[in-house]
Amino acid sequence: MVVHGGPLGSRGSGEAVHPTVLEAARAWAADDPDPVTAAELDAIITAADGGDRAAAEDLADRMSGLLEFGTAGLRGALGAGPNRMNRSVVIRAAAGLTAYLKSLSDSPFVVVGFDARTNSDVFARDTCAVVVGAGGRAALMPRTLPTPVLAYAVRALGADAGVMVTASHNPPQDNGYKVYVGDGSQIVPPVDSMIADQIGRIERVAEVPLADGGWEVVEESVVTDYVRDAASVVAPTAPRDLTVVHTAMHGVGTETIRAAFAAAGFAEPISVVAQAEPDPMFPTVSFPNPEEPGAMDLALELAEQTGPDLVIANDPDADRCAAAVAGPGGWRMLRGDEVGALLGSHVIARGVREGGVLANSIVSSRMLATMARAAGVSHEETLTGFKWIGRVPGLAYGYEEALGYCVDPDHVKDKDGVTAALMLAELAATEKAAGRDLTDRLDDLAREHGVHATDAFSIRVEDLSIIGRIMERLRADPPASVAGVEVSRLDDLALGDGGLPPTEGLRWYLTDASRIIVRPSGTEPKLKVYLEVIEPVTGDDLRGARERAASRLAALRAAYEGFTSI
Repeated sequence: MVVHGGPLGSRGSGEAVHPTVLEAARAWAADDPDPVTAAELDAIITAADGGDRAAAEDLADRMSGLLEFGTAGLRGALGAGPNRMNRSVVIRAAAGLTAYLKSLSDSPFVVVGFDARTNSDVFARDTCAVVVGAGGRAALMPRTLPTPVLAYAVRALGADAGVMVTASHNPPQDNGYKVYVGDGSQIVPPVDSMIADQIGRIERVAEVPLADGGWEVVEESVVTDYVRDAASVVAPTAPRDLTVVHTAMHGVGTETIRAAFAAAGFAEPISVVAQAEPDPMFPTVSFPNPEEPGAMDLALELAEQTGPDLVIANDPDADRCAAAVAGPGGWRMLRGDEVGALLGSHVIARGVREGGVLANSIVSSRMLATMARAAGVSHEETLTGFKWIGRVPGLAYGYEEALGYCVDPDHVKDKDGVTAALMLAELAATEKAAGRDLTDRLDDLAREHGVHATDAFSIRVEDLSIIGRIMERLRADPPASVAGVEVSRLDDLALGDGGLPPTEGLRWYLTDASRIIVRPSGTEPKLKVYLEVIEPVTGDDLRGARERAASRLAALRAAYEGFTSI
């Protein structure tokens, strides 16, 4: 039984947890197949029942409901209880997924992958055991591998669905559960709700049949095929003279990146040794996300020592790709939108097949749309997340500003940090052969299409209700002008304004073509604000245009930091 925490009442010098919460917690612990998390929950129950206020609050949180299954699957902190990532929750999720699949096929086939996070391998085997126990067929990836390899395997093997056990770039205390459908794309509504409904029908884990074995292990040839197809994104005649520093951010990307670079004919990247091997504790970074301050420090230090042409970073499951370039002031990280524009320009220059479509999320820069329009190529804007981008009909290239890029949709209909790294390397090598670099390409794009300057910031919260209150305040009293510039249009994205499916968020357009979007994160407890200004380049005054754009962007940020303050 799972209940919401009730009011706490006084008991001696401490606080007693509500009896219904205690009852539900004891039932959950008794049903937990993992002795470690069962003992963990028992200890918290004992402390809470003894009047420990902190334990009572902790228990109420853990029992506040089953970890929500949505379009991102599951993602949450490891630990005991229904509102955490653990074997009980995963077995329920796997059983719900399998029940949904069995409504479509008598014997569904599921491919399961896993990264190197704590318990990823355990959760993957549990998933296989559930599928086989229900009369389905399961295949386990042969070892820890990047998420895009799993997405590739789903299509290559003709599976009905795929599961990747990963929390991507979340902190070390988290893990997650990502679900793919048979075409290798992530689930979207209403499939997520249909799976969630099936999960909700499971009363006890003990009643879920678990096979002792019987699942297959995916052959190494599938991994080899992925590397071969990934390498094919690099044109046979493209230059290969390039030196790259690479960091896997303590994740599973090193081996696959090395193999893909070798298959494509590039020199082996210089690895950041301290971050090259998988480590679920991520000891050298406080937050294993290349976007976070400090995450790239070791890679940039190595670049200063070795003088490469390019720095490339993957997040822990290698579905994202970040890059840094040398400049007059030293090495700097490229923004996700800059990499998105670079790759998009390269795709256009190489030629987009007839009917091909370029796509990006609504929170990404409008530069790709501008480039597509100039080249006579179709473009589509989607909701945030690759679950939407990967489903664009005729997709030739798609990206989102959070370092996600799809350059080979024929093989992987999801973001892929390996193929993105290869295509970025191809572009950098092409520019190098012409005596230029990626900064020169960015300058060319700005001169042709205007400076598209972007920025973003987040308000991280512990109490999710704060996000709702901020959004309510912005809806009730939206600004008529921002930083002295009049608002020309406000879209309430929750109403489907702008022609997209409804999603929680607000979007402002200003009379000077600036754009602001405010939306809750789908994977973390924070409110995100995205800013973009467009500044035309007059003559060859690129520096002046960038300075004006930076000033306008700073003014927007200051205004919205005030509008969204807690």
